[in-house]
Amino acid sequence: MSQHREKTSMSFGAMWGWPIVLGVLTAIGLISALFSDGGFGDVLAWITLGIPVLVGGWYGWGPRGPGRARKDASGGQP
Repeated sequence: MSQHREKTSMSFGAMWGWPIVLGVLTAIGLISALFSDGGFGDVLAWITLGIPVLVGGWYGWGPRGPGRARKDASGGQP
């Protein structure tokens, strides 16, 4: 009774690349905000923490493409 797992065509980098980048940006921003006292550190914190927020906003509320159309609450019934 062996189970066969299908090999996916996505590589590790293709699947986890951008989430890792956003996580690293967030970590840099949090550390910069914690240890900076004005100047470049604050600017770095704002930028590195703002990018993940903008990406989340873009994908959460941004424009909908053909594959991302909103589902009608009525299920398509008139």
